[in-house]
Amino acid sequence: MGRTIVRAGIGAGILLLLSGFSGFGNASQPPTNSREYYESRGEIVWEVPMDEPLIALTFDDGPDERTTSRILDLLDQYHAKATFFVVGRRADLYPEIVKREALEGHEIANHTYTHMYFNRRLRQDDIEKEIDRTGSRLQELTGQECRYFRPPGGFYNDTVVRIAREHGYTVVLWSWHQDTRDWISPGVSRIVNKVLNNARNGDIVLLHDHVEGSTQTVQALAQILPELSRRGFRMVTVSELMQHKKPDSVRMNR
Repeated sequence: MGRTIVRAGIGAGILLLLSGFSGFGNASQPPTNSREYYESRGEIVWEVPMDEPLIALTFDDGPDERTTSRILDLLDQYHAKATFFVVGRRADLYPEIVKREALEGHEIANHTYTHMYFNRRLRQDDIEKEIDRTGSRLQELTGQECRYFRPPGGFYNDTVVRIAREHGYTVVLWSWHQDTRDWISPGVSRIVNKVLNNARNGDIVLLHDHVEGSTQTVQALAQILPELSRRGFRMVTVSELMQHKKPDSVRMNR
């Protein structure tokens, strides 16, 4: 007891400490350091300090047969680019949607193969297989090498961060004030207000293009995109957002 693993920024925008985790395999639980520690080393990104009015919209858990294509249509309508954190087994189900995402200039990123949470007993091999299987499949479909990894639920610790880094990834989470919680279908207005009332330069917004039985994210996006554009924001990929980062800057929860 007393061991901890961190889930990043869910809900109230604070670190959630979960006790009683039994570690990876037979090894003791690796330590989890502060946000400042990971940000200063460039190992985890929550948001990107900048002066330019740029925002990265990110979509988890897809592709989805019904909603991802509608999201892509909206992004195209408003000349917006996004980063899709793709689940490998869903890419196997809907490979043409993943190909379309890439062809239309969006960024494809890794979200494990089975949407496995890393807050329970796992061997290092299990984590590596989840990441590698998805990365290989996405590269096969798009011809692009994935640069970013988002652990499902935002669960991470030093082992997860290290494995991601060793396999060529930077862990990307999201701005604590931009967790829309659209995965619980809270209502279209709540999703819209969460994004628009908190929109700041360099934000990384957490959305989902696969929510079972819900189209609320699509409906919300139809309001979010024109309003962000009206305010002068440009919606870009995580990679482009990173290119505009202020040098030697670490920004904590604002």
